Amino acid sequence: MKSILLFCSSLVSLASSSVIIVENDHIPVGATITRPHSTILPRLPGAYHEPEKDNWGNSVEKDRKKITIRSSKDDNDDISADFLWALQQANNGGLVHLEKGKKYLIGKKLDLTFLNDVYVKLDGELKFTNDIEYWQAHNFYYDFQKSITFWVWGGKDVKIYGSGVLNGNGQAWWDGFAGSEILDPNNKFYRPILFLTDNATNIEVSGIHLKDSPCWTTFMVRSKNVVFDDVYIDAVSTNASSLPKNTDGFDTLNVDGLAVTNTRVNVGDDCFSPKPNTTNIFVKNLWCNGTHGVSMGSIGQYPGVLDYISNAWIENVTLLSGQNGARLKAWAGPDVGYGYIDNITYKDIHIENIDHPIVLDQCYFNINETACAAYPSKVNITNVNFLNVHGTSSGKKGRVVADLRCSPGATCSGIHLDEINLTSPAGSPAQIVCDNIQGDIGVECVPASEVE
Repeated sequence: MKSILLFCSSLVSLASSSVIIVENDHIPVGATITRPHSTILPRLPGAYHEPEKDNWGNSVEKDRKKITIRSSKDDNDDISADFLWALQQANNGGLVHLEKGKKYLIGKKLDLTFLNDVYVKLDGELKFTNDIEYWQAHNFYYDFQKSITFWVWGGKDVKIYGSGVLNGNGQAWWDGFAGSEILDPNNKFYRPILFLTDNATNIEVSGIHLKDSPCWTTFMVRSKNVVFDDVYIDAVSTNASSLPKNTDGFDTLNVDGLAVTNTRVNVGDDCFSPKPNTTNIFVKNLWCNGTHGVSMGSIGQYPGVLDYISNAWIENVTLLSGQNGARLKAWAGPDVGYGYIDNITYKDIHIENIDHPIVLDQCYFNINETACAAYPSKVNITNVNFLNVHGTSSGKKGRVVADLRCSPGATCSGIHLDEINLTSPAGSPAQIVCDNIQGDIGVECVPASEVE
């Protein structure tokens, strides 16, 4: 009996302590690797319980090996190599913990496309250097809209979560580019995207604050099943003469399965904007302040290229003091592509002080009406529902609260509006514009030529 008690006592002692794996030949200074208690306790007869699993069938946090690394001493102390080492150690079932109250500075480009079943618990601040000269020369480049990024996340089953901050340190970039747009053909000043996935499956980001991205905040490329929940995105300049530009909340390219829920976005560009070949989109409980809206597109940019966006459900969105509300956008001009937007539903959309509460824009980007008429968009728009859109426009477009003008080079059908309760401070009744739309849209509308 005494030996059994001693054995049980030793188990309790062992379970209450951390076990550090000693790998002095490889472990960076200040780093630790801790095994979970469940892997060091022997199984007793009759005491085995099926371990908990996450949504992908993998181990939960408490059952994972945990890796920590040293934090940065100051804003010049780059820990990129340590962070890469930690992810390599955590691959295939581990967890990297970036601790609360600590700052971790990334100053080198990182290829993180090797990941498999990895958790990153971000409770501290992960911040990029603002060494513009370095990042202009060392980055990951994507031809689509001349995009660059600090790092690329890829692989399978990657969870990034916690209460911390991912900081793009964007002020130096906004000051440096002095208002240049990424779509300006003369722009040679590339700004990095804060978070980018490529060839990734099952990515989950939750709880964290994505702050001050130099360019787009997130960009998912060739990825499947990406989830953002309870995140906060903002880009706020401290210099009134150099405001953030192109700091979209969410952008995609060739993505199947994107969910954004319970999220707040405060940026000076699109709140949510899936790009070409994105399908199976779910958005619920989204708050957008000062943005260009919740957009489908833009698509149809590149000559001879087929683009599409399909199967999107957008529900319970609040849009405040911005340029657009619910928007569909496609390129027009002499050298553009073609494609379609199909099966899109906007439901329960609250509008306050928005210039264009509902808009179908097929004269994108920066093209005048004459050129748009001569070279109309070739993007078909079908089966789009706007359900229970309510609130007040800014009045910038007079009494017009919805502007649905389909390109003469495209087909627009199955466009339906129901429970549209929008007003304008410019007067009443509010007006809905519709041109070249096939079939009944469900509400009274007037052609653009008859707008008062």
